[in-house]
Amino acid sequence: MKLNLKRAALVVSDPQIDFLSPKGVTWGVVGKSVTEHNTVANLGRLFKAAKAADMTVAISPHYYYPTDKGWRFEGALEKLMHKIGMFNRTSPYNMSGFENSGADFMPEYKKYILDGKTIVTSPHKVYGPEQNDLVLQLRKNHVDQVILAGMSANLCVESHLRELLEQGFEVAVVKDATAAAKIPEGDGYLAAIINFRFIANAVWTTDEFVAMMGS
Repeated sequence: MKLNLKRAALVVSDPQIDFLSPKGVTWGVVGKSVTEHNTVANLGRLFKAAKAADMTVAISPHYYYPTDKGWRFEGALEKLMHKIGMFNRTSPYNMSGFENSGADFMPEYKKYILDGKTIVTSPHKVYGPEQNDLVLQLRKNHVDQVILAGMSANLCVESHLRELLEQGFEVAVVKDATAAAKIPEGDGYLAAIINFRFIANAVWTTDEFVAMMGS
């Protein structure tokens, strides 16, 4: 994959407190992986490099509103997310209680995300971007190359990767700008890395991406 800045975008899924901060509700299962891969700092480096290169940047966030708690059936993780209040917002129409909540963006990323240029899509509700406007936003910006990062590796990142590939995008995943839960059944990050190697157009490190931006 040869990067073309005029056609490329950095896409970050779920750069939110509930996934990336010790204050977040998932830290008990993802914290070790986030720390091991230096995910928080590496995402910050991606944002900084992309902005310096004037690259399109898009955020695909995960929010749940009170009406989402009425779903008649859910997968195992959906049940857990609703039970622990992950990504909760009071309403799609107001921001009451949003700032510094688990659904909010990590504070160190806000200068990049809230600069008036970054695309913040409608929320995805399960894992992939099929139900939000990410693909529309990318197409409208003549983007067909995606540098993908964010949380979590084997869930939202991998689901975004698969859908974007099916939609005809060329996709590189930044492997140390993501992380995943470690549970008794296995390491979600390792599962994702194996699949990234099979299906992504490229798998890069943060250092490699930053070097490309500098050149």
